[in-house]
Amino acid sequence: MAKEIIFLKLGGSLITDKDKPYTPRLDKLADLAQEIKTVLDSTPDLLLILGHGSGSFGHTAAKKYGTRDGITDPKGLKRPLGSIEEYWKGFAEVRFQAAELNRYVMESLIYAGVPSISFPPSSSMISNNRKVTHHNSLVIRKALEAHLLPVVHGDVAFDETLGGTILSTEDVFAFLAEQFSPTRILLAGIEAGVWEDFPARTRLVKQIQLSDYEKMRAGIGGSSSTDVTGGMKAKVEEMLALIQKNKGLTVQIFSAEESGHLTRALKGENVGTLLTSR
Repeated sequence: MAKEIIFLKLGGSLITDKDKPYTPRLDKLADLAQEIKTVLDSTPDLLLILGHGSGSFGHTAAKKYGTRDGITDPKGLKRPLGSIEEYWKGFAEVRFQAAELNRYVMESLIYAGVPSISFPPSSSMISNNRKVTHHNSLVIRKALEAHLLPVVHGDVAFDETLGGTILSTEDVFAFLAEQFSPTRILLAGIEAGVWEDFPARTRLVKQIQLSDYEKMRAGIGGSSSTDVTGGMKAKVEEMLALIQKNKGLTVQIFSAEESGHLTRALKGENVGTLLTSR
């Protein structure tokens, strides 16, 4: 039987306190790692690639330096804060903080008994206008073959046009989807899914079809916390674009705050909002 490949993202809002800089949610990380282990142990035909956001780690420095927007652009330098060296210093700081959070994630996985290996985009990916153009995905394939859990995350990257930028986990997933053809992408955060009436949060949308998206997009809001990679609307649009390119792919946006929700989503249940081609 063919093995199913799933991409799972643990959102920064889920694994950190996004309103307190550099604050991981260690108990939540431990619980999520245990759920991942239980599902992997009980589902031998499942191949999982895990990603995570930067939350209150990378986003704090990134907002200060505007790193997502780039170090340079075709029209010249963007230097409201000073010299270009200052912006490269910010680039390095974002990298350092993203790695700090990744260490907490990796520790939680190892302590839960999930053999894992981290693949930081900053050391292996080159982008052009935040679209990944170069990466040796063979190393991730080898990790899967060795029954190791590959872990990627939001990170800085050198960029052919912008000099340097930040790649969100969704940016990384968009590239890896071309290499691995996942059947499902799961985005676990603290929001129950996509709200028809954000921020009132009284009407949860259970399914969004690509053809129906334009009708409801006006009601989908951004993030209420600092998120330099775009908030909910950007995530929905990125994922629908991926669905359009990858036949048979579905995406689920859901909350993993409640114990067991991650397990249910990994096993195929819609516990949030399901994005489909039709």
